[in-house]
Amino acid sequence: MVTPGAKREAVAGLVERFCVSQRRACDVVGVSRRVARYCSTRPDYGPLRQRLRELAADRRRFGYRRLGYLLAREGMVPNHKKLLRIYREEGLKVRRRSGRKRALGTRAPMAIPQGPNQRWSLDFVSDSFVDGRRFRILCVVDDFSRECLTLTADTSLSGARVARELTTLLGQRGKPHTIVSDNGTELTSMAILRWSKERHVEWHYIAPGKPTQNAFVESFNGNASTRRCSLQCAKRGPNWSNGGRITTWSGHTQNWAGRHPPRSPTNGDEGMPPSPLA
Repeated sequence: MVTPGAKREAVAGLVERFCVSQRRACDVVGVSRRVARYCSTRPDYGPLRQRLRELAADRRRFGYRRLGYLLAREGMVPNHKKLLRIYREEGLKVRRRSGRKRALGTRAPMAIPQGPNQRWSLDFVSDSFVDGRRFRILCVVDDFSRECLTLTADTSLSGARVARELTTLLGQRGKPHTIVSDNGTELTSMAILRWSKERHVEWHYIAPGKPTQNAFVESFNGNASTRRCSLQCAKRGPNWSNGGRITTWSGHTQNWAGRHPPRSPTNGDEGMPPSPLA
């Protein structure tokens, strides 16, 4: 379907190239002269278009709704229909994935925290019971004091659940300036973007495939404290027997079996994990 704008351009081209009247050109193209003479009074929205292009270049997998939340943080709150129209006119539609690709470009470096409760880091660790059921633990670490602020374990931790846990943590510890996380689906969900906008908390995503940019919580996930918490969570399930493996959500697996061999269940210890101090 040819748009009215394309028809107007065709009429103007006929008039200029063949020196015919506008009436004749409109008859050839099949468009009303009123349509050909129409001049749009719609504003250009130049600053909004420019900022939308910049955010889309930084967040290549974000659609117009997620970009709208990022714009709202900066005080730009366009109507969702207007935002979608500009998003399409700028050609920013997210392409369907054909294979695993890495994000290109650079991200702004993070400022070093100068005190506690300025920057938090988030990450997940996961493991499974002997019956195959998976469970996960949400770890939140203060980057300055290296203190573990909360450990939330469950078989399912969605973006909405993470937002609720962070809301509870804000009531206990106060609001941080920045939260750092990877690009997991739970942490880039609409629930998290809406939460960070409403609480006015800056959320920084590390580059895909660069867990070292989230080194504080990755280091915490690799030490014995994470193992002790994981073993305590395993008490909720029967017949714990997993060799002491803890797999971080970034894909790194650490085998603690050689360091803390599990003891064989005897007497009333069936289904109980080995002691972390063994």
